[in-house]
Amino acid sequence: MNELKKYLGIVWIALGPLAMVFMAWQAWDKISIAKPGIDTTNTALQWGIILLIFIPIAIGLVIFGKYALAGEYDKLPESSEEI
Repeated sequence: MNELKKYLGIVWIALGPLAMVFMAWQAWDKISIAKPGIDTTNTALQWGIILLIFIPIAIGLVIFGKYALAGEYDKLPESSEEI
């Protein structure tokens, strides 16, 4: 099970930047096909908010993966006395 956690750590580390690139690509695509004028402004604002919320989540995935790869989750407490 600990080996699986380490392999998934690599997945989380890769997933963070890949997801950010994919989201930025989607934002660029959706903004570029919006009608000129207020539609472009609204679409850009919506995607700006989405990206602003998603960037810390992607960074958290990378940090979570780093800890999983380092073996920080190998021994998890089973009760509150162990904390």
